[in-house]
Amino acid sequence: MTAVATPSGITKYIPILGWLPHYQSAWLRPDLMAGLTAAAVVIPQVMAYATIAGLPVQVGLYVALVPMFVYTLLGTSRPLSVSSTSALSILTGTALLSMVGPTSDPADYVLPAATLAFLVGVVLILASLLRLGLLADFISLPVLTGFKAGIGVVIFVSQLGKVLGLSIPSGSSVSATLVTIFTSLDQINWPTVALAAFTLAILVFLPHFVPRIPAALVAVAVGIALSAFFNLSQLGISLIGNIPTGLPSFSLPNLSLVGSLWLPAIGIALMSFTESTAAARAFRRHGEPAADANQELFALGMANIAGGFFQAYPAGGGTSQTAVNAKAGAKTQVAEMVTVGVAVLTLLFLAPLISLMPEATLGALVLMAAVGLINIGEFKDMAQFRRIELIWALLATGGVIVLGILEGIVVAVIISLLTLLAKVDRPPVYAMGRKPGSNVHRPLDDYPDDETIPGLLIARTEGRLFFANVSWVIDKLWLIIHQGSPQVVILDCSAIPDFEYTALKSLAEFEEQLQAAGILFGLAALNPEALRVVRRSPMGEKLGNERMYLNLEQVIEAYSRRFEPRMSND
Repeated sequence: MTAVATPSGITKYIPILGWLPHYQSAWLRPDLMAGLTAAAVVIPQVMAYATIAGLPVQVGLYVALVPMFVYTLLGTSRPLSVSSTSALSILTGTALLSMVGPTSDPADYVLPAATLAFLVGVVLILASLLRLGLLADFISLPVLTGFKAGIGVVIFVSQLGKVLGLSIPSGSSVSATLVTIFTSLDQINWPTVALAAFTLAILVFLPHFVPRIPAALVAVAVGIALSAFFNLSQLGISLIGNIPTGLPSFSLPNLSLVGSLWLPAIGIALMSFTESTAAARAFRRHGEPAADANQELFALGMANIAGGFFQAYPAGGGTSQTAVNAKAGAKTQVAEMVTVGVAVLTLLFLAPLISLMPEATLGALVLMAAVGLINIGEFKDMAQFRRIELIWALLATGGVIVLGILEGIVVAVIISLLTLLAKVDRPPVYAMGRKPGSNVHRPLDDYPDDETIPGLLIARTEGRLFFANVSWVIDKLWLIIHQGSPQVVILDCSAIPDFEYTALKSLAEFEEQLQAAGILFGLAALNPEALRVVRRSPMGEKLGNERMYLNLEQVIEAYSRRFEPRMSND
């Protein structure tokens, strides 16, 4: 597929109007096959994910219907598949439990869940209007990896009751669930365990031997077939029960719940956008237009608002279903329209069959999804390359498990911000030497044998200088100065993109202190924006062209001429 021009006018806000008139007939077959393949994965998944949220299984199908269809009209990512995800489901379930409380009837959660979807959509729309698409970059990959791993552990433990045939109160913490299981080992229903193990075997081994056949669909079909031909309830195996036939009905969100749900809605909106953006970026093909972050906020917001009027719960782009969609050859969002069509047919004609599905089958599907959230490879990579990132990831994981899912979002955001602050608040500061026989300057700590000129100290720091880090930089410069006896101190600014007001004031005071000590201070290799800022400042007027150098070679030449520098920046 070739790249397209940047959308404008109405096509910028309704992207389908930009690409659909240019749809090529050669794309129809791959889109059709991709949509059917994705449906075979999405349909079982969304039903399983609905149970994570504590909702009836048909609500999962509603998410694969309304939000997915709206996204096909407004989204900018070609392969992204929008429905429910395991992370959004557990976040939704936690929010509903804290607001409504435990209930024996999942239908009690339907209206609050739809209201939550509506609020999530409103938050995303507001973020779009405020052009906050950059927020997707504010949770680092290690922290997101740890957060998802914590969610995976919570989901895995929450499903153990279903696959063991035990009754565990909804909303139980990880520790409470494990205690209940260990004190109820004599009550385990072994036929349920056997069916769950058989389902897991299908999910684990079938992709290795016959990767083209959707393992989740086979597992669901086998579970329904066993239930249809054998009376599994006589063996103590629970079924998911009656599912109403038909499409979701229109209903208004319950705005009286806004006060209880607005805070979880913000967290879920952040996770929806972060997951969707990551999936869209990961499966974008060469030549396809990049997803517009702010339009994605708008598309996801409208998808959730629409879902909120049709009994859906919060939706977002899922990595696993997007991967299936992309690998199956999807060319455009027509593939997702095909998946929506399959969801409609399922709701209209297959509901009686789905009602025969054993809970153990759904539980096994959820267990596999939970395991997929725990990326051991990422943890190994962090342990090998940067241990501090591993610590951040583990703290995020622990925050979810110990404090709870919604609190875990706060922990994840705080850790990401602390990580960012740690990096920008303590930039490296080091003395520079010249590689023998060249004009290459390198850190003396790494290359102690490099050439230096007596009386001249060239120091370097990296990153934007601003109020939070300038004191650190100046303290480090004083430490380096005290280790020698320089007559001239030059700050190499080649790695400084810009100076903030406080930083310039502090550097001006630093220059005055050096001057009082009989040391000259100058700047070299200023970037264009940094140079403009410095020239407008009092320090720039004081340094003048005589102490602002084009590069380090000019510094050395000027120093060797006994401080008769040429004017370098005119």
